[in-house]
Amino acid sequence: MTRSQVHLALPVELLASGEWQEACRSRDFARIFRLVKIKAGIYPSRIAALCGMTPSRVGEIMAGRRGLAHIDVIERVADGLRIPGAMLGLAHRSWEIPAPARTEERLPAPAPPEREPQQVEPAEDLDDLLALVDGQVTRSTLTALRSSVEDYWRRDNEHGGATLRPAVVGHLRYVSRLLDSAEGGLRLDLLAIAAELARLSGWAYFDARQYSTARTYFTQALKLSHGHGDRLFMANVLSCMSLLATYDGNLNDAVTLVCRAQDAARAAGEQPLVMSMLHLREAFAQAALRDARSCHQAVERSRDQYEHVRGREAEAPSWVRYFDETKLLVDTGIAYARLGEAARAEPLIAEGLRREKTDQHRGRALHAFWLASTQLQQGKLDQACTSAGLALDLTAAIDSPRVSGHVQELHRQMLPYAREAPVLVFEQRMREALG
Repeated sequence: MTRSQVHLALPVELLASGEWQEACRSRDFARIFRLVKIKAGIYPSRIAALCGMTPSRVGEIMAGRRGLAHIDVIERVADGLRIPGAMLGLAHRSWEIPAPARTEERLPAPAPPEREPQQVEPAEDLDDLLALVDGQVTRSTLTALRSSVEDYWRRDNEHGGATLRPAVVGHLRYVSRLLDSAEGGLRLDLLAIAAELARLSGWAYFDARQYSTARTYFTQALKLSHGHGDRLFMANVLSCMSLLATYDGNLNDAVTLVCRAQDAARAAGEQPLVMSMLHLREAFAQAALRDARSCHQAVERSRDQYEHVRGREAEAPSWVRYFDETKLLVDTGIAYARLGEAARAEPLIAEGLRREKTDQHRGRALHAFWLASTQLQQGKLDQACTSAGLALDLTAAIDSPRVSGHVQELHRQMLPYAREAPVLVFEQRMREALG
């Protein structure tokens, strides 16, 4: 592992030094950056890349001409340089391996308490200032923005959304400024792009396990799509909020949100692919509530709707076309796994993994985790460790604290087998991959 890799920890001797600890306590980032350069060999250009800043801004901070006050930026620095949260007075960071939890828990433990989100740091860099005078919207502008959104989603799917946050939020700020001068049909199209960027921002923070910030952006996406009058997209955002509520332990809210999403989709007209996805999202929430009957009914409704999709895929909104037969198969397996029906879930998830494209790193990592979990529930320790190893290998190729949290939860589920050779091997690989 080279020092250019994001996941490399700072040297222990640096973290233990009194000078470093004092700099962190006082949030003296000029001194912190200088120490990182001198003691860890991480130069300003690399600090900038890791922390989502421009090199000129890092240089100004090191020279004492600028400081850092916004919590979003301080969190980015902590995550980028792998500074333990406690040193900077922050909550425990998502990449810091948590303490063992009860082995009977099925879902990953919620992320540590985080500070309420503040407004994104005001535009101060030269590019942001210049963008303020470039307020004319054309059809070419919309085409370029849509292309950027598509690229963000592709990168999110392949490598996780955590590192996309500065870019996506910056794009959202830019589009929000353009809305001030746009009129007529251009304004409506721009509203739709802003809603998608807000949803993508929420998703990126969700993938980073920063749930309250994710909820803020999802709410913004909902308001923007309401202004645009797109009921189907509102259903899409509500389904994202339902999944977030499931992870955050608000299970009744998760059911309410996804049922409201179904109502919005029905009001928009017949869309079987959207409804199939939404019914399976409901199955997730019902499974988390341990309501087996409702979960199975939701799965059946999802399958029934999917039967009406064949030959009509092109009629569905672009954002739901990821939900194909393979996704239906593997997500059904995950719903059963959440219920504890491991024997029924395992073959579905295994077949889904076999069919999935190899470049879908994050999805495959999540599905490998669920496969390992179902195998572990059935006492198939060797197979579970093999599947867990696949999840770990894939996790090393992405930046998704949500996936890392699943892998760590699987490790906690393995505690009863802690002295078994396959688990010892997995633990060693986990330490090497996740620190």
